[in-house]
Amino acid sequence: MRERSQPVFDVSAFMDERKLSAFNIRLIVLSWLITFCDGLDMMMISYTAPYIADEMALDRTMLGNVFSAGLLGTVLGGFAFAYLGDRIGRRISIIIAAFAFGVITFATGFAQTYEQLLWFRFIDGLALGGMLPLAWALNIEYAPKRLRATVVTLIMVGYSLGTTLAGPITNWLAPPFGWQGVYFAAGAATVLCAAGLYFNLPESIRFLVARGRNQDKIATIIKRLDPAVGVSAQTDFILSDEPGIKKSFRVGQLFEGRLLLITPLIWLGYAVSTLTVYLHASWGPIILENLDVARKTAAWVASGSALAGAVAGLSLMRFTDRIGPFAIAVFPIASLPVLLFMGAASMPTALFLFMNVLVVALISGGHYGILSITSIYYPTAIRANGGGWASSIAKVGGVAGPILGGLFLSSGLPVIQIFLFLMMGPAILTLCVIGIGSVVRATKQEDGGAHAAVNA
Repeated sequence: MRERSQPVFDVSAFMDERKLSAFNIRLIVLSWLITFCDGLDMMMISYTAPYIADEMALDRTMLGNVFSAGLLGTVLGGFAFAYLGDRIGRRISIIIAAFAFGVITFATGFAQTYEQLLWFRFIDGLALGGMLPLAWALNIEYAPKRLRATVVTLIMVGYSLGTTLAGPITNWLAPPFGWQGVYFAAGAATVLCAAGLYFNLPESIRFLVARGRNQDKIATIIKRLDPAVGVSAQTDFILSDEPGIKKSFRVGQLFEGRLLLITPLIWLGYAVSTLTVYLHASWGPIILENLDVARKTAAWVASGSALAGAVAGLSLMRFTDRIGPFAIAVFPIASLPVLLFMGAASMPTALFLFMNVLVVALISGGHYGILSITSIYYPTAIRANGGGWASSIAKVGGVAGPILGGLFLSSGLPVIQIFLFLMMGPAILTLCVIGIGSVVRATKQEDGGAHAAVNA
């Protein structure tokens, strides 16, 4: 290995040799804060929906359109911010997105009509859509390869906390201040968080090296990570594990080499998982109300389910780093008999609520699993686009989920049978992650064989 004081410095090797440090923890905490706001913003529409529906006289179809308007915005925003992230940097793109959805969330509290609510949710979604893929990319590029799935899962804890607390925050603020107070509080908190990011969030070191920019800044970051390293602005910084950098992104780059199979499998698995999660998240509280569960109880159960999902995701992360995508299949497989039982069997309310928490934990655990590997197989030059395109394609499932849920609940079929429909998502996700794992394992075997042949 080269001496670090030499003119050529391998940033890839340097990052992979390191353990998670105080720098990484600080970055994860910053990511927690903004993904918390992201999760809160995305989910609180589900909990404020009953209050909004009462005030604006919205029916189920109209509510489904409101849910999907925000998700449609995230589809388009995901493409736009992914492009920005790979062009101008992760840091500034994250800050722009954070300020934008903070301001729009606050403004949503002023909506007075169905049409205004649709537009606010759509515009808000444009900014929300880019946040998670950019946060994944930035954290991945400061983590060693052996811990990347773990790091992505850790930053998603912030998102989980946001979705978990959306119900309690609504229960706390909506009765005395109206549903508008929830949006005013969340919007103001997001703007404050965005200001904190502006002063504290670093740029991705791998992005700077890949783009050949700011040698001074690269040297400063490396010395911050390890003061003993002898580098300067005159050092030639390289990424030995990256292919040749293409300056202009092309969609075809997402399908080069092993990505020809991995990208479609990620897109499909992520999309059906998102459909399942958003259908249940959007309509879950209302489904429980239709089953004669009190509104506040429904909100608490939904929040507890989100927390259980976060715990399930965290329990999976180290297995994903060690075993690979195969580990992700455990949760969706386990959810299938639970969904079948919930949709086909009669049970006491208390048991049903417990089963609801369990199934959401299993579905969410699988969802966190596919999220944790969404960006890790792409090189730095296209990582934001890789994660952003996957996220945006997945949001097609997110858009379809609330609409399909609204149609199902309006069809006259027993509400409980919606859990049978939900079985589709985990079944397809299982097949996709097994496929991804097979491709990754085959690639490693080929690389190992080629390496052995060279050394022979």
